[in-house]
Amino acid sequence: MNHYEQYAGVTFEQHGQETRVTAYHPDLELHGIGRSAAVFRIKATRLVIKVFFPGYTHIAAEEAVIYRTLEGLPQFPDLYEAGPTYIVIDYIEGKTLFECLIEGIWIDPAYIKQVDEALMAARRLGLTPSDVHLRNLILTPEGRIYLIDLARFRQGQQVDHQWEDLKRMYRVYRLRFMPKRYAERWLNGVAYLYRTFVNDPRR
Repeated sequence: MNHYEQYAGVTFEQHGQETRVTAYHPDLELHGIGRSAAVFRIKATRLVIKVFFPGYTHIAAEEAVIYRTLEGLPQFPDLYEAGPTYIVIDYIEGKTLFECLIEGIWIDPAYIKQVDEALMAARRLGLTPSDVHLRNLILTPEGRIYLIDLARFRQGQQVDHQWEDLKRMYRVYRLRFMPKRYAERWLNGVAYLYRTFVNDPRR
């Protein structure tokens, strides 16, 4: 029995290149909208439901397989349910590393090490981590790192170097004279140029 299927009946509308949420269950709270799905926190729980846009619903099954493969690893949310258009996983309280840069929150080397350990563990299970970026790395108040948005961890796909490139930039970030806080517009501009000219994970 699917306990959370009632929450998957989300209505979307397309406005040019943008997908908007127009209606959803009253027990849900919109948490964020990405390239292929909208994420809602289920009120009075520690869970989120990720509902995929029309045209992207096949990703629900792909991502569910990846979460099941990673089950038990401490750096990844647990999967509770999956359906044709959605998955239900842990709600992770914290800030993305992208938000940390905007707010000037120090990104400690220990956090980078945690990401490396998580990616290594995923590779040992036969996955190919890809498209690891600052928006899908969450730092909790306790100093733990979680990785989310795992659809591009599929087996056998081409390896990308995005995380290694981020680590090269991190070595510059750590220098004493470098700023530790950045404007969101500037970070978005850098990300756009990187995807366009260096590493587009959608290709």
